[in-house]
Amino acid sequence: MQQRLRTLKRPLLIACAATATAAAGGIVYATRNKTHSIDKPIAPLKRDSTGRIVPPTFQATKSRAEQLADLRRSGKPDKSAQYDLLIIGGGATGTGIALDAVTRGLKVALVERDDFSSGTSSKSTKLVHGGVRYLEKAVWNLDYGQLQLVMEALRERKTFLNIAPHLSSSLPILLPLQHWWEAPYFWAGTKAYDLLAGSQGLESSYYLSKSKAIAAIPLLRRENMVGALVYYDGQHNDSRMNVALAMTASQYGATVINHVEVTGLEKDASGQICGAKVRDVLNNDQDGFTVRAKGVINATGPFTDAIEQMDEPSREPIVAPSSGVHIVLPKRLCPNGMGMLDAATSDGRVIFVLPWQGFTLAGTTDNPCNVEKAPVAQKNDVDFILNEISNLLSPESVLSRDDVLATWSGE
Repeated sequence: MQQRLRTLKRPLLIACAATATAAAGGIVYATRNKTHSIDKPIAPLKRDSTGRIVPPTFQATKSRAEQLADLRRSGKPDKSAQYDLLIIGGGATGTGIALDAVTRGLKVALVERDDFSSGTSSKSTKLVHGGVRYLEKAVWNLDYGQLQLVMEALRERKTFLNIAPHLSSSLPILLPLQHWWEAPYFWAGTKAYDLLAGSQGLESSYYLSKSKAIAAIPLLRRENMVGALVYYDGQHNDSRMNVALAMTASQYGATVINHVEVTGLEKDASGQICGAKVRDVLNNDQDGFTVRAKGVINATGPFTDAIEQMDEPSREPIVAPSSGVHIVLPKRLCPNGMGMLDAATSDGRVIFVLPWQGFTLAGTTDNPCNVEKAPVAQKNDVDFILNEISNLLSPESVLSRDDVLATWSGE
């Protein structure tokens, strides 16, 4: 009996700590009110006589040639053509900054070397989530910073679902339980996750019996399974969201242009950065031209160090890149619109198995790597994901390389 109590001690203590931490965090978070309103809509909301919304019409977006002309004009002596901000990088961060800045009244330009969302912002797990594993770290390490990260992410998750319901949705995710003592542990964790979300929460988490879990995901391994817990997170189309941000920023008046590469930074007489030298990659412009701006923002993700070293070549790298590999598998793994989370892989990493556009998406890895312009999924990473997922499945459903329909790797 004493041995059984000792076995229970760890999960029950963590369960209590998770609930207490979530309650305290929820109280603190409820006192915060961080909103940013846009008082100049792109197009006014109109309704017909029956009250139905009339789809809005938008002004035509400037052509690429017109936007290039705007960029070139900023390098002329006329300071009225100068930008307030030049943003380097057209991923989700760069386009988000552009939209935020232009709606605050700033004159904004954004340049992207490749295409919008060609890098990390199209190679995610397609989730908008608070991070269940970060909550666990916050509790285990008594790390309030991790807790704040989860709370902010949960708030942003709801924002995504509110402002872009055509690109994001709520997604149930199942956690298989292989030991009976996991039930109170994961129950407390998922309920703490719900509690932290507060009024920004999605559907409540719940317990599933073994038979209902197998009905939801028929390929699950039945041996030793005692049931499952289901919690909800957000899922979204990352690349379309990225492009939507870029297009919206452009509609508000920002110069947003792809296939324009920054080749150097411009400085004034006092050594302050006042713009950048760029070139049109699409038209193989070798000479390039200067874009003037009062401020320059480096939003290039894994390529941050390359831009930083244009300012100061001796600057030490600040980015520690890691590769996140995902694979696409047949729909049969998640046939009923419910995803799955493996929280106990062989090396402690978390693997998601999620329904995605008629197929199944699985990942991710997290391995140190070198920065590459077009990273490729490595065989050992693909095999790792396949092996870990196979451990969750019945013996006759074990996956092989033949089941892999596509792969990608992001940094």
